Amino acid sequence: MSPRRIAVVGASAAGLAAAEALRRFGWTGTLTLVGDEPHPPYDRPPLSKQLLQGAWQPDKLHLRAADQLDALGLDLRLGTRATGLDTATRTLTLDGGERLACDGVIVATGVAARTLPEAAGLDGVHTLRTLEDALALKERLSGTGGHRLVVVGNGVLGCEAAAVARELGHEVTLVGREALPMARTVGTEIGELLAAEHRERGVQLRIAAVDGFEADGDGPARQVTAVRLADGTRLPADTVLVAIGSEPAVGWLHGDPALDTTDGLRCDAYCAAAPGVYAAGDVARWQHPVHGRDLRVEHRMNATEQGMAAARNLLAELEEALEGDEALAPAAGRERRPFTPVPYFWSDQYGLKLQAYGVLAGADRSEATVVDPDSRKAVALYGRDGLATGVLAIGLPPRLVRGLRALIATPAPWEEAREGLRNALA
Repeated sequence: MSPRRIAVVGASAAGLAAAEALRRFGWTGTLTLVGDEPHPPYDRPPLSKQLLQGAWQPDKLHLRAADQLDALGLDLRLGTRATGLDTATRTLTLDGGERLACDGVIVATGVAARTLPEAAGLDGVHTLRTLEDALALKERLSGTGGHRLVVVGNGVLGCEAAAVARELGHEVTLVGREALPMARTVGTEIGELLAAEHRERGVQLRIAAVDGFEADGDGPARQVTAVRLADGTRLPADTVLVAIGSEPAVGWLHGDPALDTTDGLRCDAYCAAAPGVYAAGDVARWQHPVHGRDLRVEHRMNATEQGMAAARNLLAELEEALEGDEALAPAAGRERRPFTPVPYFWSDQYGLKLQAYGVLAGADRSEATVVDPDSRKAVALYGRDGLATGVLAIGLPPRLVRGLRALIATPAPWEEAREGLRNALA
């Protein structure tokens, strides 16, 4: 009989959390961790902040020391890409043609950065998703003299990178289709506050679509010189960051008709995409029982929590089939449970710390209170269909921010949550 195996595809924060939880909940069989990058699991949020600033070196991003990874007894496949999954037989295919028979699979492949086709082959045009991306942009911005940086995309990543580059002394223009920074996530009022902070720091804000790029030179040595906007504006630039969002890394799964890969890998409330196949992290789109709709959350905290939940639920599913098998040791707390987190994310821009709980995306109502306009302290409530679903705070004490979580942990009637927010601020 082939050795018992669970494969985790994606050496990410979610993948590592899943691998650790599998061991903790009693999996003693082969545990294969597949990662397409050559690096051991590392943290991504610091790429656009501490690493880009130069405050951290790459080794500080490692999520676990080498001896901690060794203690997991992993069949570690770094620099290896998964190319297919047959859910009927739970067979995972790797890029070298190797086929792994698995008892279970956890998909944690995350997302890939979107780019613009016009940027292909241009020197000086960057995306920011991987460690290599961040190091290349850091090197670009660390040269002598200030650079003229155009950031295409005024979402979270674009705003964070623009803030860091401005603090490093570069000329920065932030271009977005949205009227205000991060407006799609945080709404108009908080977007206006962020726009004021960026302008005060010297960032130029433009609302437009990108029409193309200008460059000098021929062939692979073509150096970007400007960004053309759809309104006819030409923005001189020697460095461009394309931060226009991401795509779930599900292309390798398209060959299996049992899987729904529309906007991520669709899962049920238990993070199961098919029998014995689970997903976690940025790639997972799962049915959130409390919110009653599918969610896909690209936030660091969710990656860890969902990795652990997927591991526990997978082992609970396998428990009956593997009863008495030495690959699955007896363990407490292994029952299947719906994954019902209160999503949390944060963003650091200049001296501002944004923290949010719940679901802000898709809100049909929001209301912000500026607590202190000089220091840009603010709080905002977000709702949908008459219920409060999310809350965001800027510059407020951590204890107060944590207390706001209770307002939306279970979506409450808008007026009830609004009154609770008033009382908390009082």
